[in-house]
Amino acid sequence: MLKLPSKGPLGYSVQADATNQKISRDKVISTDPPYYDNIGYADLSDFFYVWMRPALRDVYPSLFGTLAVPKQEELVATPHRHGGKVKAEDFFLNGMTKAISQLAENAHPTFPVTIYYAFKQSETKEENTSNKGWETFLTAVIESGFSIDGTWPIRSEQSSRMIGMGSNALASSVVLVCNKRESKLEPVSRRQFQRELRDEMPRALEIMIGGNGGVSPIAPVDLAQAAIGPGIAIFSKYRDVLESDGSSMTIHDALILINKSITEYLNPDSANFDSDTLFCDDWFSQYGWSAGSFGEADTLARAKGTSVDGVKEAGVIDSGAGKVRLLKWSEYPASWDPKTDDRTPVWEACHQMIRALNQHGETDAGALLARMPEQGEHIRQLAYHLYTLCERKKWAEEARAYNELIGSWHAIVAASQEAGERGSQSELGFDF
Repeated sequence: MLKLPSKGPLGYSVQADATNQKISRDKVISTDPPYYDNIGYADLSDFFYVWMRPALRDVYPSLFGTLAVPKQEELVATPHRHGGKVKAEDFFLNGMTKAISQLAENAHPTFPVTIYYAFKQSETKEENTSNKGWETFLTAVIESGFSIDGTWPIRSEQSSRMIGMGSNALASSVVLVCNKRESKLEPVSRRQFQRELRDEMPRALEIMIGGNGGVSPIAPVDLAQAAIGPGIAIFSKYRDVLESDGSSMTIHDALILINKSITEYLNPDSANFDSDTLFCDDWFSQYGWSAGSFGEADTLARAKGTSVDGVKEAGVIDSGAGKVRLLKWSEYPASWDPKTDDRTPVWEACHQMIRALNQHGETDAGALLARMPEQGEHIRQLAYHLYTLCERKKWAEEARAYNELIGSWHAIVAASQEAGERGSQSELGFDF
């Protein structure tokens, strides 16, 4: 067990260029580097610098010798500073590779290096990704000589912070656990990489979205970041992943395959959901909460093995005047009881849980779950899937509802167990 001294010399700070420093030699390293183009720290520093300089330039002449904060060497991908987006990305990649190479070279060999990265991974697609922060950073880490053995979110961000208001900003910083790569690594084919993803990602995702050892499940907003860990761990344990033409697979292409494995795992068809839920999911992906034509709904319902009248009977759609629309969670009746409902699709159970959570809190949501414990796993998986769908379509408000349900899941389950125990004791004749 590692013991840290309770007494002794106080900590100290040293300013140095991260690309050539030797301060970290034989140290246990945990670092929080700049997040690509997310925050321009030097620009923000100017706000304080102009007030501090007149008072302190005679005291600290070396620190306050310039009219404004120096910015050219700051390791962020700022296009206006480097002559365009491509050059800014190259500057960030080259600088970050040099900086992390110093960590890989100097770190104590016994301990892993942990790197905090609170940058949201937009979904990487075949053509491009809307933000290259993660791709560029991961490329720098691997090219620096590290393997990435895991990623996990640590709750570190406040939902009330300005950058998080009105958006589905990350709830956490994502910690990358890195070890120095072995010098003799073998290449592997794309097919073998895909095979290992299929074998290992479902288990890893199950731990993440199910919680582990009493740990709350990862919030949907953090899932894409956390899922990088097991995927890139496979990727970085080989010297190269070779494409069919013999070229090396890029981080971009690896993230495409990792994101696909998440989508496939959360696919309602693969989860054996009921026909009503499969209809609602497809309808929601096309229309959201808006109305569509009855004819189109009828065709879709038949394809899913149900009918519009049946889905209406289940209590999840409104149908009339040739139009069909899904009910919002706020329209669901508070008097609903799953014990007396003869047709309860997972879609209905999930949105009733959201209603109970938003209107009455975790205790009432837990009491509702206690009355349908067999639905819990399906509810949780559907919430993850719907969050992913809403995030892809940029439906921030809708996504937030599913994210909040998963974020409260651990407390809801605890409340459901307590409610279940009270119910069992009442049935035995005990009155509280």
